[in-house]
Amino acid sequence: MLEECALPYEVHYIDILNGDQFDPEFLKIAPNNRMPAIVDPDGPDGKPLSVFESGAILQYLGDKTGKFYPTEPRTRIAVNEWLFWQMGGLGPMAGQAHHFSQYAKEKIPYAIERYEREVGRLYGVMNKRLADHEYLAGEYSIADMACFGWIIPYKRQGQVIEDFPNLHRWFKAIAERPAVKCGTAVGEQYRKKPSDLKDDNAAHDLLFGKGQEKRL
Repeated sequence: MLEECALPYEVHYIDILNGDQFDPEFLKIAPNNRMPAIVDPDGPDGKPLSVFESGAILQYLGDKTGKFYPTEPRTRIAVNEWLFWQMGGLGPMAGQAHHFSQYAKEKIPYAIERYEREVGRLYGVMNKRLADHEYLAGEYSIADMACFGWIIPYKRQGQVIEDFPNLHRWFKAIAERPAVKCGTAVGEQYRKKPSDLKDDNAAHDLLFGKGQEKRL
């Protein structure tokens, strides 16, 4: 979204494998100790404003710039529907699929199958919607941005994207946008493979183990 809107920004990396997400200063802007979170030095009242949760950030930036978040009521409702669909469905289910297939130290076939099947169902929902819509809410919007990132690792979710032709068409079109290419490249040098985390007991316990709540 920042790239699409040509907004200047600085990236501050949070090393979740070393517990940076529990730093008191970070928790001031991201109380759920998750990324992303932003600080806008020029908030609505001219003062700095922090925003956490990706959906809230997208809505905030859309309102701030007047881009990719329409004001016409019906279209805005459609954008909100698909944005919240991602927040409540696609993201959490794909995240669980990733966890049980890539990060869990114990392979639990039932869990893997359950979440991969649910992700496949959600892909089907998108595929049906995109049969007669170029983008999820008509024109390209923050709803598409929110969903796109969760489709990138479709193989890790146990999906064959070619099985969903309308979704595949949508995915390829978004992937070719210059701003999307720039945005998805941010932080590439710091990313680790799931196997790196799975084999790092300390980092694995830090992210998924007991005692996280005591750090907040």
